[in-house]
Amino acid sequence: MARVARVGHVHEPFGEKDFYLEEFRGRSVLVAVSPLAAAARPDLAPLVTAVADLVRNDTRVLVWWPMIAGASERRLLYALGRAVPARGRRAATAPVERVDAGELFEPGAERLRGALWMKLRRERTCVVAERDATRFPEHAVTLALLLRVPKLVLADPAGGLLADGRSPFSFVDENVLETLLREGEAEWSGLGDRRDLLVAVGEALRGGVESVNLCTPQGIAEELFTYAGSGTLFTRGDYCHVGPLGLDDFAQAERLLERGQREGLLKFRTPEEIAAVLAVGFGATLFPHHLAGVAGLLTAPYTRHRAGEVVGLYTMTRFKGEGIGDRLVVRLLAEAEQRDLAYVFACAVDERAQQFFARHGFVRVGHDQVPAAKWENYDARRRARVAVLRYDLPRATAPGRA
Repeated sequence: MARVARVGHVHEPFGEKDFYLEEFRGRSVLVAVSPLAAAARPDLAPLVTAVADLVRNDTRVLVWWPMIAGASERRLLYALGRAVPARGRRAATAPVERVDAGELFEPGAERLRGALWMKLRRERTCVVAERDATRFPEHAVTLALLLRVPKLVLADPAGGLLADGRSPFSFVDENVLETLLREGEAEWSGLGDRRDLLVAVGEALRGGVESVNLCTPQGIAEELFTYAGSGTLFTRGDYCHVGPLGLDDFAQAERLLERGQREGLLKFRTPEEIAAVLAVGFGATLFPHHLAGVAGLLTAPYTRHRAGEVVGLYTMTRFKGEGIGDRLVVRLLAEAEQRDLAYVFACAVDERAQQFFARHGFVRVGHDQVPAAKWENYDARRRARVAVLRYDLPRATAPGRA
């Protein structure tokens, strides 16, 4: 899905993977493989390829691996050694640190922290092979908290959460997780057999891990490097902040807008027009630097009418059911009211987008019910298909009146 983005006269390749690699650069990730997954002798290519991509990205990667059989560990070390770029290493095997469960706790933890750093500073990757690996994922969580890593990936054959065995939980924040952990809730949702795992994830988030991914070993790359993901992403509470875009957000926001254009959900805009949207844009940011949605409130062409237009509303695929779009529209309407606008309108071709605005109180109107400036140089074929939805704001209270 790579594309070419124009920045001046420079052509810069960019795709979904690059979007996510930015988040991991210069940070640490712990990937923990469950004993069941390791015993099944999985295809290691997806795992080692993802690790190699992270290492090339200047990300430190620890792989927690259960020492259930010597052959299993040797396969992993050899596969990583061949895939991951070597720095000080000559042999085609990855660095490994073998630990006992007791070393995850003080005072043994002091030695472990130092030993792991010595390996990571040379190679940027290390396998942590635990001899007593029966308690998964508790010990993996303990290691994540011991090292204070921001990202934990749990690779389990069952993959992400499925409610009632069918509907996927693509995204779960800490508040939803707490609900699932109430007595009987996990069982009612069809997740009773994964309660212990959910408890461990909750401990990780409360202990300082920023986010936890749960997926199959084969789905790691898709989970980490795509908008859709392959499993379940857990984040802390208060996961979403909506506010005006800052200059450092513009690159991510531009990529979201261009993706929306490729999917046909947003109208095509020139780089100059996209810049105009970014200049009036708001973003929904998650955990804590990841832009999950964007929208703009365009007012300059409609000043005489005291009108504003919602432009460039787009959210990432995996967050479409999590209310990100709703938060953005609510924030834009509050901004419009604060600016004393008379009304806000939106134009949409997609029927789902029209229904979305209708749920927020927008009413379908004729094209002549919004400023004529909207239709200057507008594509005639698109205008024939586009629906206009308008939201009339409450009139400001006159001075001296209740």
